[in-house]
Amino acid sequence: MAPVTLYTKPMCPHCFRARRRLRRHGAVIHEIGAADDVAGMRAQLRDRFGADTFPQIVIGEHHIGGADDLVRLDRSGELARRLAA
Repeated sequence: MAPVTLYTKPMCPHCFRARRRLRRHGAVIHEIGAADDVAGMRAQLRDRFGADTFPQIVIGEHHIGGADDLVRLDRSGELARRLAA
């Protein structure tokens, strides 16, 4: 199964739902939380991915985007394929 990196912030409902959706697929999640410096993490995400919202999700080496992107991938069946790679 492809590794998943999930960039999160505390008390984020979108992060919670993304984590839950990924776990339902059996994903092993490496979570990077922004608890101490949300603004700093936003800047890093913007520099790295061009997006500064939470969560940001990387499957394997591929950035897939945020929570809405994850839902679209799941509904299309693409999420399962990417996780299996």
